[in-house]
Amino acid sequence: MQQVILLNRQTGWPFETAAAAQLIVGIGRSLEADPGLARYYLRCLAEMVTDDEVPSALSNILPERRPGYEAGAQGGLASWQIKRVIQHVESELENALRIEDLAQLIDLSPGHFCRTFKVSMGETAHSFIIRRRIRRAQILMIETRSSLSQIACSCGLADQAHLTRLFRKMVGDTPMNWRRGNQIPG
Repeated sequence: MQQVILLNRQTGWPFETAAAAQLIVGIGRSLEADPGLARYYLRCLAEMVTDDEVPSALSNILPERRPGYEAGAQGGLASWQIKRVIQHVESELENALRIEDLAQLIDLSPGHFCRTFKVSMGETAHSFIIRRRIRRAQILMIETRSSLSQIACSCGLADQAHLTRLFRKMVGDTPMNWRRGNQIPG
């Protein structure tokens, strides 16, 4: 059995395994929940091995959750609870999501769910849902040529103005400007 070593074509040195590992982990996490993002990660990984430039949009997509918060925090939700809530949020993102429904999904009262969710995720459930909607909008802006109003509706937002207001607040730019700067050619 041969060992495969990825070499940087410019330097001839092995790639930093951390960068490739992050892409592989991202592919694994998003394969079922977000196939468009998984395809994007695969393209980036393929481009690491070729002479093509890795698009900058990968680093500009909002993270899945706030950095530094993982399952199993004391006083927070169990990892299976977080996984169930995230899967439900991802599958129902285009619909209205109520805290009561998320709490019932893991057999907690809405108040207890809100407290433990914030301990586990570092943000409120409402902020988390908005983050996921904006993240999906970013991926759709990269992956498709759909209009911003279509993207807003497919992410569960009222209209393009709603998308623009939330996007500017979370990303710091308008969706149109962000899309122009991060669109993958071809």
